[in-house]
Amino acid sequence: SEITPEAQYDSRREFIKNAGLTVATASFVGCGLQFITSRKHAAGGLSGLTGVGGGGGGGKPIAGEEQVKDRAPDDKIKKKPIYDTDEAKNSLDDISTYNNFYEFGTGKDEPAQNAHTLKPKPWSVAIKGEVEKEQRLDFDDIVKMMTLEERVYRMRCVEAWSMVIPWRGFMLADLIKKLKPKSSAKYVAFKTLLDPKQMPGQNTSALPWPYVEGLRMDEAMNPLTLLATGIYGKALPNQCGAPLRLVTPWKYGFKGIKSIVEISFTEKKPVTTWNRSAPNEYGFFANVNPEVDHPRWSQETERRIGEFTRRKTLKFNGYGEFVASMYEDMDLAKSF
Repeated sequence: SEITPEAQYDSRREFIKNAGLTVATASFVGCGLQFITSRKHAAGGLSGLTGVGGGGGGGKPIAGEEQVKDRAPDDKIKKKPIYDTDEAKNSLDDISTYNNFYEFGTGKDEPAQNAHTLKPKPWSVAIKGEVEKEQRLDFDDIVKMMTLEERVYRMRCVEAWSMVIPWRGFMLADLIKKLKPKSSAKYVAFKTLLDPKQMPGQNTSALPWPYVEGLRMDEAMNPLTLLATGIYGKALPNQCGAPLRLVTPWKYGFKGIKSIVEISFTEKKPVTTWNRSAPNEYGFFANVNPEVDHPRWSQETERRIGEFTRRKTLKFNGYGEFVASMYEDMDLAKSF
């Protein structure tokens, strides 16, 4: 299916903003929802009337908005409809002003306001560990040697909200094949940039820095797994993880590490940031599973950003036909 034009979405969001703000403070007891005007983070609950924001808050430009050109023309981009969802996409405004990126603040609107300090050019990625050749690759050189694709994926946050995002990027598997890891490599680990000057949230103790994530090798090689370079045909805004982030649509969103500066191949399972911070709440695998509740809220339903009602959460976020076989011998209630 074709991606709905960004301008059409922006017009729709502007209409909703103008027509719907008067009901933002109303309580709908029968639906179990209470709409509030704040966009501040409230884990597991409705943190605000979202999807109606004004392009980054208070008329300010979205951080990274100057990155309006992607690095490949549209006629060079491949599409993979077999993986796409035909659900309505969230707007660029939704995607770029409602973010978890603690390096720029813990509020959902803070990354869009604060991420202008990030400098995504020039950028390089260190390749380390159990690999044929350790090296440092320039981001632009990585993009040049990869085949870019557009994928429209559902994204489910562990906090029980969700979006539909039109990503642009390339399969991690294709990059791994070029890097030639050793047979001893069982996992792939990723690190985010560590630079408190560019990422002021790293001056706080909100999380142990730098942010670290990881995948088992078969997960990394799964054709659904992307390294994203853009959304809506544009380079990633800073607050969305510029210039390079991980996308694993069958897992909760915190697995999608942003602003990657290191990819390491390891024999042992890496210690990831959220699993280290709260191992009883955030597992290494983090597969979307409505049958396993978060200790502080249910995962049975989710709130799609821009919608007023909740919907049922799909196991593996609806991507079971592509990924379930990787976990056939696992108890997903224990290895969550």
